[in-house]
Amino acid sequence: MRAKQVLLFTLIAGLAGLAQASAPQTAEALRQLYQPAKAPAPKRLLLRPGDRLAICGDSITEQKMYSRIIEDYLTVCVPELNVSVRQYGWGGERAPGFLARMTNDCLRFRPTLATTCYGMNDHEYRAYEDRIGQTYREASTAIVRAFKARGVRVIQGAPGIVGKVPGWTRHTNDTRLDLNRNLGRLRNLGIEIAKAERVGFADVFWAMLTADATARQVYGPGYALAGEDGVHPGWAGHLVMAYAFLKGMGLTGDIGRFEVELKKNRMTLSPGHRLVSAREGEFVIQSSRYPFCACAPAGLGGASYPVCGADDPATDSSIRSALKLVPFNEELNRLTLKVRNVRSGRSYRVTWGAEARTFTGEQLRRGVNLAAEFARNPFSEAFARVDAAVAAKQAYETTQIKTRFRSPEAKADMEAVAAQTEREREPLAAAIRAAFVPVTHTLRIERAP
Repeated sequence: MRAKQVLLFTLIAGLAGLAQASAPQTAEALRQLYQPAKAPAPKRLLLRPGDRLAICGDSITEQKMYSRIIEDYLTVCVPELNVSVRQYGWGGERAPGFLARMTNDCLRFRPTLATTCYGMNDHEYRAYEDRIGQTYREASTAIVRAFKARGVRVIQGAPGIVGKVPGWTRHTNDTRLDLNRNLGRLRNLGIEIAKAERVGFADVFWAMLTADATARQVYGPGYALAGEDGVHPGWAGHLVMAYAFLKGMGLTGDIGRFEVELKKNRMTLSPGHRLVSAREGEFVIQSSRYPFCACAPAGLGGASYPVCGADDPATDSSIRSALKLVPFNEELNRLTLKVRNVRSGRSYRVTWGAEARTFTGEQLRRGVNLAAEFARNPFSEAFARVDAAVAAKQAYETTQIKTRFRSPEAKADMEAVAAQTEREREPLAAAIRAAFVPVTHTLRIERAP
């Protein structure tokens, strides 16, 4: 027992020095502390054309931030799949709570795919106990089986992390490490459930844990990936969560490819993009697929979405800051420009919309990711309008489920309320479809002065 205590103290001391550790050392220290089970990776794309996605979870889901990122992404980045989305977040909820309401609130809308994200409240903000794990396992398994019985495919989501012991916990002797080790145990149970039930898995916990360790090195100890209260993240933490779910869906992130033969003034484009004209290094393109945009022009995005030029990309309220913590752009958001007939020893100016960047010939031959290089780009305004429509619809979905479905009218005639609220929701869903329109944009490539 003494030897185990010494070992744990040594590991904790090592973790305390993460600011001086390299990323591989950080990952190894975390693995030793948390003993994570190996998470299953999707073997193929789990989404199907026409899917109706249900995003289920507690107050973190009810924040309508990672769910917005997911719906924005599915709407504009993979429009050919024609996926519709609903969010079912409920503050304070545990897995047994959703199990009790899922037939009335969720299954009535006939989802074909569902993501779950429980465990934060289930872990009771304390050190792990067997009864906590047993309750979580039983309720989560029952949720998966109830979905499967109705033909719904499932992605079992792991809980996130805590950044500090939240002020509302009564167990003041339990540390942040105690709480996160508890959440890590629930993550491992989720993997067991996913394997046993043959469903998907989204490793939210490990993505957030490793991103948090990296953030403390890159941005300093004041960066709160899990949120100021230690539980409810800002936009950065929600981007990491969305990354985990989108990866769990098996998405690969090839938004588009523009291949240019500069001397011949030719451009070859991947599906979803059409060349309108080409003249002296200037290419006009019409795109029906967008890259994901990490910020929106002022006044155009939905409530609280980061504003280009106003948000600080080194803070936890910025999506752009999270792009340094997880490979979102590299793995999910690639709009690649490759240019032939350029010289390695020369620099070239690439102008895209109102912004310009300079690249070497070698960089352009290898390919540059326009989505990563141009935070504000010709898609920003159109993307912001889609996000605003998504935000409005998801806000109504909270009202529909939490208020209208619990009203005296619903107690008297639930089916009538469900039908009426669906009629009210439909224009909001239609507004998303109307906002998503092809974007015509101009790409100019020339020698740098």
